Amino acid sequence: MPLYRDFSDDNAMILLWKYDEKEELNSQFLVEEENYDKIKDYHPTKMKELLLVRKILKSVLPDHKILYQERTPYLFPNDFEISVTHSFPYAALAISKNKIGIDIEPFNEKIKRIQHKFLHEDEAGFIEEEKEIAYLTVIWSLKESLYKIHHSNYWSLKKHYEVKPFSLDFPFNIQCRVHDEKVSDLYSARVEFFENYCFTIVD
Repeated sequence: MPLYRDFSDDNAMILLWKYDEKEELNSQFLVEEENYDKIKDYHPTKMKELLLVRKILKSVLPDHKILYQERTPYLFPNDFEISVTHSFPYAALAISKNKIGIDIEPFNEKIKRIQHKFLHEDEAGFIEEEKEIAYLTVIWSLKESLYKIHHSNYWSLKKHYEVKPFSLDFPFNIQCRVHDEKVSDLYSARVEFFENYCFTIVD
């Protein structure tokens, strides 16, 4: 069983799995019939990520399936909220009674090249220079998690998703906000670290 970490808390079941070459990933058993056309041309690595997520689901809710409304995954029967993330060889699934967003990101200095796309000047103000890559990656990941909970085709990660000041030394109860002229919704987040990755949870 490739369970790597269990990040579950009182609000949600959050399971992170790591791919194991010995693990059987039977697409005929794991992939929902409704998704056959969607996944038929997937790259092998992307297919493994998808199958890992289904394997997690089968281990806890064997009678449920993951379907899509446009590109957004949802659970059927729709009695829980879910969020999905993967970065091979890892995949994770969150199951909750409430809206939840999770994201996994590797630490990579390439993040500095795209910071102008997601980093607001207020957020740049609390980044510790010697830990720049870590802070940028966490902020990016938090905004990706926020997007999974609350998104619009007209919103940008830079303008409409805000991460309040936090410290990497205590990455819990981080305040995040989604806002525009009419909306201002506050969320709480936490960050977990393992190997060369960060894992963000917003609910």
